[in-house]
Amino acid sequence: MGREDSHYRPDGGAGRPPGGSASGGFTGRVPVPDAHPARRGSGTADVTPAGTAPGGDGRPAPVDLWAAAAARPAAGPPPVSAPPSPPTAPGRRRRLLPVALATVLVLVLAAVGLAVVRPGPVGQWLGDEPAAPSAAARPPEPAPVPVLAAADANAPLPTTAGVRAALAPLVGVSALGDRVNVSVADVATGRPLYGRGEDDGTVPASVTKLVTAVTVLAARGPGYRIPTRAVAGAAPGEVVLVGGGDPTLAVDRKGFYPGAARLDDLAAQVKKALGGTAPTKVVVDSTLYSGPVHEPGWDSDIPDGGYGGAVTALMTDGARSDVPQAKKDHDNGNHGADRVAKPDVAAGRSFARLLGVPADRVTTGRAPAAGAGAAAGAPGTQLGVVSSLPMVRLVDIMISDSDNLVAEALARQVALARGEAASFAGGAKAMDAVVAELGLPADEMSLADGSGLSRSNRISPSLLTDLITLAGDGTRPELAAIFGGLPVAAWSGTLTDRFAGPAGVAAGQVRAKTGTLTRVHAIAGLVSTADGRLLSFAVLTDDVPPDGLTAARAALDRVTAALATCGCR
Repeated sequence: MGREDSHYRPDGGAGRPPGGSASGGFTGRVPVPDAHPARRGSGTADVTPAGTAPGGDGRPAPVDLWAAAAARPAAGPPPVSAPPSPPTAPGRRRRLLPVALATVLVLVLAAVGLAVVRPGPVGQWLGDEPAAPSAAARPPEPAPVPVLAAADANAPLPTTAGVRAALAPLVGVSALGDRVNVSVADVATGRPLYGRGEDDGTVPASVTKLVTAVTVLAARGPGYRIPTRAVAGAAPGEVVLVGGGDPTLAVDRKGFYPGAARLDDLAAQVKKALGGTAPTKVVVDSTLYSGPVHEPGWDSDIPDGGYGGAVTALMTDGARSDVPQAKKDHDNGNHGADRVAKPDVAAGRSFARLLGVPADRVTTGRAPAAGAGAAAGAPGTQLGVVSSLPMVRLVDIMISDSDNLVAEALARQVALARGEAASFAGGAKAMDAVVAELGLPADEMSLADGSGLSRSNRISPSLLTDLITLAGDGTRPELAAIFGGLPVAAWSGTLTDRFAGPAGVAAGQVRAKTGTLTRVHAIAGLVSTADGRLLSFAVLTDDVPPDGLTAARAALDRVTAALATCGCR
């Protein structure tokens, strides 16, 4: 059976209720006026603390979850000064990540609550536009607060012997099976501190999404928006709906993803463009994607098991068939959802309804090409367009929710950006190329999809720790957006109900992406040691007993907690 983490909570709220769960999201960032959609309702909050890249959804007050987890009072942004140069790391078998991380560690991770104001990359990444004049004065935005308050770039570096002593007894337990591969590295220097099968390709499950996130941010940029277009068809009154690969597209304001592009807005544009001509037919063009809609390496129950579905260039609400029920289920902790079998056709029928076109007048096809100098309304000319949330926020949704269909859409955006076919194979090929472009060991990775649902995927733990460290490098600031959606131990996202019992000492000190398939369990992210040193880690195991899910997760939590509670010197 295939099973994946899925913890996106569509409705926002003020905070985590006692005993409740919270989802990884965008709180803790600096809200930028007019770049964030209005929040729906007052349900449970999405309260993962922020990374460097903004991209929140307009929640009221930033929350310092790391401080909350440690029962410390929230504080304003700390002063930032450049730390002393870190010690030179010893030679490594491959690319050594730049030592400039010590400075970035403070700027990017230890003080991510620092205010960032326009102009600058934040507004560009969010697609920010000047605010329209308003008679009502805007209330001042609350000051951001530090998130990784415990991280200290000057903290003593753990020793390899110390880390080995802490982890070796824990990674060999039977609950993790016979194949456990591990990598631990120091973020400030890139120095490897512990390895066990660290260069061996291992089934990563949903941890794959970290690679998808980094490659799409590198290939498309944080501010890129995915368009959904309507163009004039071959005959008068014929409208072609052209899918651009936005999985969050909504039918109307009641969609699953807050702030998503909407078909009702597109329909209004089409009606205006057509003037007095009544739409009579809708053609659905989802030919941007090619190849199978399900990856052959997926377990047989994934397409209709609630966490996967058909991957098409046009869909609404992540192909969920009953959006109101999906919202309720999420609030009740059930993160699966029934999906429609043909998402593109379902979206076309919804669009037809908005245009007043009968469902039997919806067909599939390809948009005609607009001729050079074609007049408005001629076949192939654009009648309207709506654009997705910025890429930085789609990445957040993918990571905090572990949203598989969003992940597959982003993998295809990497393919399109690199001139490859928008397919499973094309996405994998393009992601491999981008990883190599970033100077990472692409030979330690073999992908079949972008979500991690495929058992054909292989990623080495050391590639993951290299990738996480590179995201904080500072030379590619757009990559730091991956930190915004990472769940927090015992607080948010897929880690909400983790780190219980003895591992609870690491609550609030770990931010990580998890991965789960039957017999496959993985966790990779950041941990702050007892001395305040920030480490990247990845633990992957793909030979756990079939009934060992609970025990394996607890064992992984104990491994990570050991790093959080030792100086390892």
